[in-house]
Amino acid sequence: MKSFEQRLKELEQINEQLKSNDTPLQEALTLFEKAVALSAGLEKELQEAQRRVEILLQQDTLTPFHDDQEDNG
Repeated sequence: MKSFEQRLKELEQINEQLKSNDTPLQEALTLFEKAVALSAGLEKELQEAQRRVEILLQQDTLTPFHDDQEDNG
């Protein structure tokens, strides 16, 4: 499976193709369908990431990040 970033880049490329007046109608429809599917998958992944962040922020066990390398230099 492609990474989130790869799928986002693919969606951006499709968007550019759809903006072009050179894309035949049938190809544009196929690209649009692919874009809708990519968009839905990306949105779902973003919602899951947001949910995970919200859970982490609600936990009382969070401690500030401390970089040990800063103390050694």
